[in-house]
Amino acid sequence: MALAIRFALFGCTNRPFFHIVVMEKRRAQRSGKIKEMIGSYDPMPNQDNQKLVAVDFQKLQKWLGFGAVPTKHVAELLGLGGFYPIHPMSYIKAKRKRKLMEKQPADMQAKEEAQETEAIQVNEDTQPVSTEDASQ
Repeated sequence: MALAIRFALFGCTNRPFFHIVVMEKRRAQRSGKIKEMIGSYDPMPNQDNQKLVAVDFQKLQKWLGFGAVPTKHVAELLGLGGFYPIHPMSYIKAKRKRKLMEKQPADMQAKEEAQETEAIQVNEDTQPVSTEDASQ
């Protein structure tokens, strides 16, 4: 019987919430028999833009001693928490996000410049109407 430390999906539509559990590898995520719950993970940012994680590290060490293997996503989360080495995918995601953030302001600036030049061209094309001619 191979054990896995994995996420068990709880919550509802558009509001996911995960328990970090120990269960058999081949069980379904919702209907599998959970051996023990060792933590929780809320992926939705709160008002301070934080994603909350709670893990009982003593239980985690106990189950790792019994031979339970964390899944890729749990290992990545534990790496960010400092329990495991940082997962290589974390570095890749950070690099992609950094490139996107650098590209985004440049795109916004180009759009603003295009809108300004378009507004200037529209103003030059239209003939101003004086208020004196319109009132007579």
